[in-house]
Parts: sequence; C-alpha cells; structure tokens
Amino acid sequence: MDKKALFLFPGQGAQSPGMAIDLYEESAEVRDLFELASDVLKQDMYQLLSESTPDYLKRSDISQIAITLASLSAVRYLKSKGISPAACGGFSLGEYPAMCASGVLTEAETLELVNYRGKIMQSCCEFLASNGNPPGMTAVLGLPPEKVNEILSKNKIENLYGANYNSSKQTVLSGTAESLEKGEEVFKAEGARRVIRLAVAGPFHSPLMSKAAEEFLPVIEKTSFKEPAVPLFSNVTGKQVKSLSELKENACKHLTHPVLWTLEESEFQKLQPEMVLEVGPGKVLSGLWADTGYPVPCQLAGTLQDIENL
Repeated sequence: MDKKALFLFPGQGAQSPGMAIDLYEESAEVRDLFELASDVLKQDMYQLLSESTPDYLKRSDISQIAITLASLSAVRYLKSKGISPAACGGFSLGEYPAMCASGVLTEAETLELVNYRGKIMQSCCEFLASNGNPPGMTAVLGLPPEKVNEILSKNKIENLYGANYNSSKQTVLSGTAESLEKGEEVFKAEGARRVIRLAVAGPFHSPLMSKAAEEFLPVIEKTSFKEPAVPLFSNVTGKQVKSLSELKENACKHLTHPVLWTLEESEFQKLQPEMVLEVGPGKVLSGLWADTGYPVPCQLAGTLQDIENL
C-alpha cells in the first residue's frame, strides 16, 4: 500500500482482556512476537493477555506491557499486509510502541523499557496512596485547554496539574484526592460541562510522579536509542523529535510533564497523511482525532477485523 500512513498508538486505559489474541491466532509473525515477549519479560504473555481479568489488567505494571505487546502485534500484522508507518506518534505509554515502529528501539528493548516503566510507576502510585490522600485524575469536559490553564493559574490549587491536553473539548487533571475534589468544584463553577473522576491509580504526567522519573533515569541512560527512520513526535513538546538527546531527555520528562496531544495533532496534520491509523487496542485516539475536523478519519487498526477492513 502506497498511502502515507500515520501510526498513532494508544495509552494506558486502552487495555481489555483478550486483546491481540485474534492476531496471535491468525499470524505466525505475531506468535513469534509473543514468544519473544515471553522470553524478555519472563512470563507467559499469551496467558496474560488471554486470561487476565479487567481489574488485574488495570495495574500499571501489567497494563503497560500488555498494551505495548498488543500494539506491536498490530504493527507486525499491518506490515504483513504491506502497511508501514510514514510517521509515528503515541499517547502517553503509546510513545513507546511509536519509538519501536519508527526504528528508535527494537521490540525487545521496547518491552524491557516498558516493563521497568510500569513497575516504577506502580510502585510510585502505591507510595503516594499510602499517605491517606490517594492521587488520581479527573477529566474536564466542555472547556478549551486555554481556559483550563487560565483557571488553574487563577486558582492555584496545590497539587493540581494539567496532565493530558486531549482535545479542544477535553483536558485531564492530575492531583491528590483533596486537590482533585477542590478542582472539580472550581471547574464546575467555571462552566465545565462535566467533570469525571477517572478510574486510574495515579497522578500521571504531573510533578507528583517525580519519584518514578528519578528511578527511571538510570534505565533510560543505559538504553541505546537510534535515530528515527520516519518522523516521530513527542508528547512533552508536541512536536517532531529532532535529536537522540531530546528523545532520552523526554523519556524521563514524560512521567512528570503533560501530554500535549492537541499540539501534536496539529503537527501530524502538517504532514498531510493520506491514512491515519489507531494501531493497538481501543478507539480513544480515533475519537480525539475526529474532534480536529481533519478530512481523513482515524481508522481502527487494533484487531484482525479492523486491519482486514482497511
């Protein structure tokens, strides 16, 4: 297929029991990837993806390796059908399969990094929750990101941060339970259509995750990154990555800095992609892309049927 395909990879929260098993059953190349992942991670990844409960899959140390494997399985199957990326971006965790698909990391290196990252983040979240003021995230709907930033700046609620700038209609905040409760009341009063507390274990993409970033730094420093073979974009800057030093620096900043997805989407569009694919489980990114109004829709490419329908 000759179309310029933009590969977008979903983040944590996209997981579901049984994801990628249809690709495993269809493709010898995907089965080889599962075998590689099982060797790297020292556990049976087919069993993990096929038999885990939704609650077990929510854990950061489980969901991150599971989603990454499912996303990389979709990449392998797409390539077997002649569809390769002309550019890559990922939402939060999705930045790791994006780095792999763009040639920065091998599949084994990606799985190893994500495994460390998930364990470090899970440990940090458990530590933060142990003080009796458990952290989390809240989605604010119906306000543009500029207004969200204005409200945050004006009210200065301690331990409340803008974390995911998802679209012109949706921003996610991170904070402690106390700060989220205060923030939810403020944003309702300021005209938010809805505020929704999310079922997540931590205050992701905020300074509250600094302990995880400190622990992740030595892991990143000893990892050998390569130059991207196709354009690769960063959540931290919202722009195309320009150097290996920037890649490494952003890998740690990624844990404590917001996801600038709205800015990233505008940069993606400058490439004028002829095909946009959500490569991996779920359909969150397809919905966010639809909010941009770009004439080429984001198509699902996470299941066997999705890919066969392209």
